Amino acid sequence: MTVYAAPIEEMRFVLHTLAGLDDIAALPGYEDISPDLVDAILEEAGKLGAEVLAPINRGGDIEGCVLENGVVRTPTGFKDAYRQFIDGGWNSMPFEPEYGGQGLPWLVATAVSEIWHSSNMAFGLCPMLTGGAVELLSTHGSEALKSIYLEKMVSGEWSGTMNLTEPQAGSDLARVRTKAVPDGNAYRVSGQKIYITYGEQDLTENIVHMVLARTPDAPEGIKGISLFVVPKFLPDADGRPGKRNDLRCVSIEHKLGINGSPTAVMAYGDDDGAIGYLVGEENRGIEYMFTMMNNARLAVGLEGIGIAERAYQQARAFAAERVQGREVGSSDKSPVTIMRHPDVRRMLLTMKAKTEAARAIAYFTAAELDRSRHLVDEGERAKAQALVDLLTPVVKAWSTDIGVEVADLNVQIHGGMGFVEETGAAQHLRDARIAPIYEGTNGIQALDLVGRKVGREGGVTVTDLITRMRDFIAAADGGTGDDDAARTVVTLSPAIDALEDATAWITATFADDPAGVAAGSVIYLDLLGTVVGGWLTARGAMAATAMRDRGGDNVNFIDSKLLTARFYADQVLSRCPALAEGVKTAAETVLRADVRHFLP
Repeated sequence: MTVYAAPIEEMRFVLHTLAGLDDIAALPGYEDISPDLVDAILEEAGKLGAEVLAPINRGGDIEGCVLENGVVRTPTGFKDAYRQFIDGGWNSMPFEPEYGGQGLPWLVATAVSEIWHSSNMAFGLCPMLTGGAVELLSTHGSEALKSIYLEKMVSGEWSGTMNLTEPQAGSDLARVRTKAVPDGNAYRVSGQKIYITYGEQDLTENIVHMVLARTPDAPEGIKGISLFVVPKFLPDADGRPGKRNDLRCVSIEHKLGINGSPTAVMAYGDDDGAIGYLVGEENRGIEYMFTMMNNARLAVGLEGIGIAERAYQQARAFAAERVQGREVGSSDKSPVTIMRHPDVRRMLLTMKAKTEAARAIAYFTAAELDRSRHLVDEGERAKAQALVDLLTPVVKAWSTDIGVEVADLNVQIHGGMGFVEETGAAQHLRDARIAPIYEGTNGIQALDLVGRKVGREGGVTVTDLITRMRDFIAAADGGTGDDDAARTVVTLSPAIDALEDATAWITATFADDPAGVAAGSVIYLDLLGTVVGGWLTARGAMAATAMRDRGGDNVNFIDSKLLTARFYADQVLSRCPALAEGVKTAAETVLRADVRHFLP
């Protein structure tokens, strides 16, 4: 398998040029952040990813996890890697110093997290979920719960999980049946949960489960669900893991990919009921859990980007070495590397351009998350949060779709060798395939986008974003000229027009015909991601031009940025008008389809 190297130069470019790291460092609470510090963090994270996590990725996929006597054994090397991970303080980066966190920006933590998902997605799932659980407890937990759990979870000594769905429920959490019966200051939790990532493992001394359940008098449906902290071991008076709680791992799933991570079926309350502690108020569990879910959705988007980067690196290396066929249009009959073939170059440019666009959106959103929490002006914080809310489903869905597409292209570039497991190309595709499904399928993300984030809001936030994109075009003097950077700006304008047209149709249609809007929701999410990615790519191209004009020393990086941006504009962004038409016309056929149309 190809050696992984974190794309530090590209990450640094996006952090500074597109996400505005300097502006984030100027926010209250981030005064100690400097470019040198961020560079050092990225370099050290890159070393851990390349030297510790990436080498055990393939072995983890082959060996998988094993359930023995109620305990899950993770693959060889995972325990040692996790110890190095927490000893290095990597789990604590964005969290509050009050509980042992480093107080670094989410923007920086986002870039670092990409490295974990690129180097070993199965490994990265454990700290990913712990981070979401930390944010949930930090936001909604009582002082008592925070004092018991947060320090251990921030450090990574204890891990966290998300227990949502059940065999009969799937994504429909209104059908959750797990019970929680009051018992003094606690509750007795009983029921079964499925698809619990790292629900049981041998990496940490305790596992803190975030469990959705119903209290006895709870109303039916989604409004009757509460949230509970249910630890594997009940902390003793000194805060150490004490008595084993009444919960167990029934089985672990045999999966298409991410085999190095255990996906558990968890049983609660086989005997007297697992001891659980209420988070916040009863019947508000879904509201609280959305804090963790939105954190996870941004993180899952990074998984798509991470896998895309890893697959691109592998395809690039293979295409530069594999000799096959003569060059098209050449009189020389000697065989050449497949990178000389036009279609292979097209695939590589597609992989590179879409991965970089997705990365830019994810980092840009992370920066807005920092602004939403640290800007002084309350109104500005609210606007930043609205933009985070708008782009969260895009980061999750658009990036993970790209992860699958890029991993699939990696297999294609490898040809028959890509279909053979030994090359490792197939693993990236298998690993990537889960990301569009979990933390809310990408179809659910699209419904959330057109419903809550555009339709019900009347398109206010997306319209503000459109204005921001048009201001960029105006500042770029309309993008006149024939060079690569100018062409990206020229192509951006009709793409924005298409987004505005589709958005206007949604806001005018949603109240009277939500099903019609839903029919084109996935297309709209693709349109929004494509346009925002095009805007950020164009901004990157303009910045690269400025670097070139200043005499930047990395000529190859600059030229690559400009070529990739031009390709994105010509081959990806140019499709936006057709996407807008698809948003508006999807209902004409989709809603007419019924069972008989799918039968022989």
